[in-house]
Amino acid sequence: MSNETGGLPPAQGRSVLVGLAALFFVPLFAAFYLYYAGGWRPAGSTNHGELVNPARPLPAASFTHPDGAAARADLFKGKWTLVYLGDGACAADCQRALWVMRQTRILLAQDMERAQRVFVVEQNCCNLAFLRAEHPGLEIAVPVEAAALLAQFPRTDAAHSIYVVDPLGNLMMRFDARQNPKGLLSDLQKLLKLSHIG
Repeated sequence: MSNETGGLPPAQGRSVLVGLAALFFVPLFAAFYLYYAGGWRPAGSTNHGELVNPARPLPAASFTHPDGAAARADLFKGKWTLVYLGDGACAADCQRALWVMRQTRILLAQDMERAQRVFVVEQNCCNLAFLRAEHPGLEIAVPVEAAALLAQFPRTDAAHSIYVVDPLGNLMMRFDARQNPKGLLSDLQKLLKLSHIG
């Protein structure tokens, strides 16, 4: 009996259909496996700093300036804030971090006023002659009641860490001050471009 439809025999037709389905689904399943179970991720991240994920809201805290005057209550709000935590004697690591913070803010050019720099002095306050000469405009904050706030900052390699706080007061990034400072500038420029706050 002839095959009047001119089609393939049923068994061969099923094989072709299964082959076409496999051609589509096998790469899809392989990609899902590699991404979700295999731990493979494409190198699509363009940030240079280490994201704090999820971002950490900084609780209320109180600080003074070196002269004993109270710092403003919203010290970490309203602007993008570059923060360094350290010893007020400000040795080489501290000096490097503050220099990176200063230069990054300057290089923001027209967006410079959207960013501020805060040096949280945890002890030995302060080498004021150096800080005032080299870092005009730097906010120097001495903790009074700030333990809960300071606990939010990752302390791994803190001596080389510059932290980024968004205008809502959320700690969101850590940058290693020993790295190329252009990385911090690039990250901050992207954040400012995308942000409608601060």
